[in-house]
Amino acid sequence: MKKYAVVLAVVVLFIFASVVSVFAKDIIWDDIGGENLNLRTVLVNSGNPRSIYIGSNNAVLKSVDDGANWRNILSVRGQNKAVNFLLFDPQDKKSVYAATGNGLFYSANQGKDWKRIFRGKNYLENECTALAVLPAALYLGTKGGLFVSKDKGHSWYKETTKLGNTYILAIAYSLKEPDDIYVVCADGVFKSKDSGQSWERTFVASPTENGNETEEINEDQDEAERFSSIRYISIDPNNANYLYLATLRGVYRSQDKGQNWESLSSYGLFNRDVRFLLVSSESRLYAVTKSGVFEYMNNRWHELSLGLVVDDIRFLASDKQNNLYAACDKGLFKTRVEYCANKRQDNPISLYYKNEPNISEVQQAAIKYAEVEPGKIMRWRKQAAKKALMPRVSVGLDRNVTDLWHWEGGSTTKINDDILRRGRDSIEWDVTLSWDLSELIWNDDQTSIDVRSRLMVQLRDDILDEVTKLYFERIRVKMEMDSLTIEDRKKRFEKELKLKELTASLDALTGGYFSSHLVN
Repeated sequence: MKKYAVVLAVVVLFIFASVVSVFAKDIIWDDIGGENLNLRTVLVNSGNPRSIYIGSNNAVLKSVDDGANWRNILSVRGQNKAVNFLLFDPQDKKSVYAATGNGLFYSANQGKDWKRIFRGKNYLENECTALAVLPAALYLGTKGGLFVSKDKGHSWYKETTKLGNTYILAIAYSLKEPDDIYVVCADGVFKSKDSGQSWERTFVASPTENGNETEEINEDQDEAERFSSIRYISIDPNNANYLYLATLRGVYRSQDKGQNWESLSSYGLFNRDVRFLLVSSESRLYAVTKSGVFEYMNNRWHELSLGLVVDDIRFLASDKQNNLYAACDKGLFKTRVEYCANKRQDNPISLYYKNEPNISEVQQAAIKYAEVEPGKIMRWRKQAAKKALMPRVSVGLDRNVTDLWHWEGGSTTKINDDILRRGRDSIEWDVTLSWDLSELIWNDDQTSIDVRSRLMVQLRDDILDEVTKLYFERIRVKMEMDSLTIEDRKKRFEKELKLKELTASLDALTGGYFSSHLVN
């Protein structure tokens, strides 16, 4: 008997492990960084995705076998050794640039030999943060301004316009329209239509130091990030009209080369502070926040980093084989994009609504709890119209004292005749009823009702909008919890906490109706 019990237990464990492995296949991030930690950037050869470059806090490393082995090809010296950005020459993939904390380095033979082609006059100019390689010139962003070279890095001049001494965060451009250059700095987004001859600001950063926002300041952020709402800019490689801007308050999009901007939906983002953006060769939009990696599809964000156990994601890259690479504090990770984007739903979505009260019922409960139902205004109007049918009542009361004192006399048989006596008070009263029939058509109360009606409609719309967002956000969190594996304990705890938060918010708006109608 014990033998059969052991066999049965083994079979059950095998089935359970198989089920877990099936769900774990949805999002798989492979660690291909080896023992290299604290990575800041990654560069993938789109023509040969097995060739990968990564930048760390002090070196550039290269792998020619898809991350199986790594070799240090550049060690940065000096006080600031960080490799902030890596870039190919778009006309020659053998030419590689490395923007570091100690200048700009260049290799003409895929990283075998390097030479420093730029060094700033001070530590701010020396820290290179962004680079654009265009046919007409090289554009180098530093913490101390924008520098330009028109002779492949042999000589440089500093931009003396609005970008003179500001911290450059990112540069975006399209090889299809090389005259258009976009530079993101602490003051906003600047655009040049003539290869850097002139610049105009197309997006204002709205620094938090102006007092317009009350965002929490993170002491770990450097100075420009602390006071600027802008983080990064990316351009669609297939459509130069489309720009995407990562900010402290979400993602903005421009469909006309930066002339006008619109805010994309933040639905699905756990944290609106977007730190990095990537638009792939297939025009897929990815965002990095403190919470993880997200893809924008169907007007909402979908998390792709459920299986990625790291603390800080710093850079994203992609190749033409739908692979996504994430440079993180704990190494380099790789996943297949289509796995995440075309994720199979094992359960119909209707199952997630099975134990939930209907959305219309929750909305009605919120309206009733807030006392903003439409019938309330109708009752007020009817009562105001009936007011004219009720008469105005006035009551009058008067006291007549003319005969209060009088002489009583004429009798010869009674004692105390011919004396002044006190008589009774004379009380007079009247009741008056009056009607103003014109109020059947209009009265002054209607004006007050109209004002209150507009305010009530606005309040009701706000409540319904908030309830609807919370309701469907809760459904989405339940779906994401089902996709987690047993190993994702930290993510599961965060999702459960988020679920409780959303439930409490719905209860607050419905007076406890939501929880009382959940089917356990």
